[in-house]
Amino acid sequence: MKCPPTLQSEEARLQALADHGLEGEQALPSLDPVVRIAARMFGMPVSAVNMVGSDHVFFAASVGVGELDMGRDVSFCAHAIAQGGVMVVPDTLQDERFHDNPLVTGPSNVRFYAGVPLLSPEGHAMGALCVLDDRPHDDFSAEDQERLRELARMASDRLELHRIETSSERTRPSFDEYAGNSTTPVVWFDEQRRVVAINTAAAALHGYHPAECVGQPLDLLLAEQEYATLREGIARAVAAASMQDLQIPTEVCGRRKDGTHFMLGIALFIWRHNGRLRFEAVLKDLTAQRREEDDLRRQASSDPLTGLANRACFYRRVQDALLSPSPDATAAVLMLDLDGFRDVNDTLGHAVGDGILREVAQRLARLAGHALFEAHQSRGPIAARLGGDEFALLLPGIGDPDAANQLAQRAISGIHQPITIAGHEVRVGASCGVSVAPLQAHEALELVGNADLALSQAKTEGRGRSSVFVPALRMAAVARRLYGMELDRAVDKGELVLFYQPQVHLEDGSLSGAEALIRWQHPQRGLLAPAAFLPALEGGPLAASVGSWILDEACAQAAYWRRNGAPSLRMGVNLFGVQFRVGDLATEVLATLARHGLPPDALELEITENIVLDHDDVVPDVLRRLRDQGVGIAFDDFGTGYASLSLLTTYPLTRIKIDRSFVQGMLGSRREASVVRAILDMARSFDLKTIAEGVETEAQRERLCSERCGEAQGYLFARPMSAQQFSEAYGLEALRKASA
Repeated sequence: MKCPPTLQSEEARLQALADHGLEGEQALPSLDPVVRIAARMFGMPVSAVNMVGSDHVFFAASVGVGELDMGRDVSFCAHAIAQGGVMVVPDTLQDERFHDNPLVTGPSNVRFYAGVPLLSPEGHAMGALCVLDDRPHDDFSAEDQERLRELARMASDRLELHRIETSSERTRPSFDEYAGNSTTPVVWFDEQRRVVAINTAAAALHGYHPAECVGQPLDLLLAEQEYATLREGIARAVAAASMQDLQIPTEVCGRRKDGTHFMLGIALFIWRHNGRLRFEAVLKDLTAQRREEDDLRRQASSDPLTGLANRACFYRRVQDALLSPSPDATAAVLMLDLDGFRDVNDTLGHAVGDGILREVAQRLARLAGHALFEAHQSRGPIAARLGGDEFALLLPGIGDPDAANQLAQRAISGIHQPITIAGHEVRVGASCGVSVAPLQAHEALELVGNADLALSQAKTEGRGRSSVFVPALRMAAVARRLYGMELDRAVDKGELVLFYQPQVHLEDGSLSGAEALIRWQHPQRGLLAPAAFLPALEGGPLAASVGSWILDEACAQAAYWRRNGAPSLRMGVNLFGVQFRVGDLATEVLATLARHGLPPDALELEITENIVLDHDDVVPDVLRRLRDQGVGIAFDDFGTGYASLSLLTTYPLTRIKIDRSFVQGMLGSRREASVVRAILDMARSFDLKTIAEGVETEAQRERLCSERCGEAQGYLFARPMSAQQFSEAYGLEALRKASA
């Protein structure tokens, strides 16, 4: 292991840390958004702002970091601050500096590192912003490095604000000494919000000379809609003699002398001057930053070669189309793959190949009926390039397979027309797979997956063909593709993810809980619904470990949501039968709850009749131990099997879930309605709670309410969604958990 060098300016560098108030090694919450953005932007499990001390390092902010050796000798960031640009280590095992580093060979298993120094205003490297992964990466591009530098500049700005705040708490110099010549816009004002001092940078930001601002109200610099909020906030600060715990906006609408408005970042600090409170506002013009953020969002949603939507954007748009509030919402997905495109690349070169891809993109965009470079912004039809020579079309409003197939034929015909590139007239063919919703799918992942299966079928039938999805294609794909090695890889690479379907109180529609549902982020097929792989998983050797992961992941998410907006949320987790046979399930569940700080009643474990019948000798004891500790026990798909009634007397249940088949049929069948009524009557007799599954219409909801059913879940309320979407839907903060 090669130790990092000691810089010639080490003494000045350490003094810069002290000047920024970082010698105490405290975390800086203002840097948390930076590391979260970095982790999301580069798809890395770990991101951190590391400050490098004399003999050790410490985190000013981090995400996804576990227990680490914090010695400077083993720190990657201590190496990064010794160079001017971005330090990228594609594979630590192949780098002579780090191949035997404990962070590489130990439990942390760092295999990739990229870091950029964070500089003080004098140019001293105080630390580094970095991203890490337990997998090597050889694709961290020059563009990625520039994005990391941009984030580092954002972190440096926030460190500078912290330095200003820290210095304000020490012996405060005069305004001219402190901020008179600073390029950072600074304003001092008094308890009456009168400007007592303003530097040239702040005055110029608003189009004034400093003399025009002194003595004027702070409102001079703000848009009218901001007056009331700032006045109330300052009044509360004066009353409390503190800014602590006050909700003062950090972004406001500023006003220039000419009356134009702009986005203004504002950070407020407070101190006493001659017995009176004085305030400091550090300002920042956010116009350029917003423009850069918009550009980054556009880049994150667009394919750089063709300008079409990229894969991630396409999946989001399909999901949006299927989540339409309209009960008769329909949509078709067409997946297209160019025939013989590799031959074109091999014979005419990649420049011609890229030109062909751009022309195909233009033709598909015209077919979809939207402007090419606005595809990812439209809420109507959308064309996307998913990667390589694979394209896709989303066509909302088309639910008839024959109509969708006619459009597929038009797309194939349009692509087959001659393309002239660099003096070459080229013809390429295309194959297409078609799937429609809601006839063939109700979820985005299922709809896209069905179209992809149909595309595979079309390609087996010959070039230039289209194929419409039929259920037999999915069954054949499951039998052909899902086998042990794929699931081994999925678990090893972290491809399994959780979606969450809300559960609501029928009385008022308020959120009561969520059911955790597994999905598979397949590297070739995209996100797979449970039907594609759950039978293979349940019957294989990985069920126990995956079940433990689901339990831990769902509890972590529940704990986070309960702390951030949903204090009484209940998380439902489905169990695999093998979890009762391997290890001590009761001990594992209680330890998981304790680890995440959850009370037992925050968790509801769901069992099915198959689990009971297959493991009847061990299940009751395990469930009683858990129920005695307060964990909820729900029986899923109630009424569909043979052992349902006996379960009410022999198992420690707290809830029964009415199967969707009864809910779907109760309005049209007296028998189905009687079954639902009987289940609810039994539940009340046994003092059990109930939840109805598969509620899709307002009429079903009203019938269940009239029968005094307590809770429900189903498409009427929400489809299963990611943690981020769930959080946005219910006003919660989303948890992005990094791999250990």
